[in-house]
Amino acid sequence: MPLKPEEIRNLGADEIKTKYNALQESLFKLNQQAKIGKLEKPDQIRQMKKDIARIMTVMTEKDIKI
Repeated sequence: MPLKPEEIRNLGADEIKTKYNALQESLFKLNQQAKIGKLEKPDQIRQMKKDIARIMTVMTEKDIKI
């Protein structure tokens, strides 16, 4: 399920950074699965990238550094 910008904006700075790092790790794992051919849902990668972009947008709005 995609993250909504309102949900992200309600989080604190530390929670946003934690969520960002967790999504980056998940994306890395999905990419590894895709390369070896064990990824069941290829659209997960696209959705994960969009969630990361949403988080980065909110981080820019709140002027949060990674």
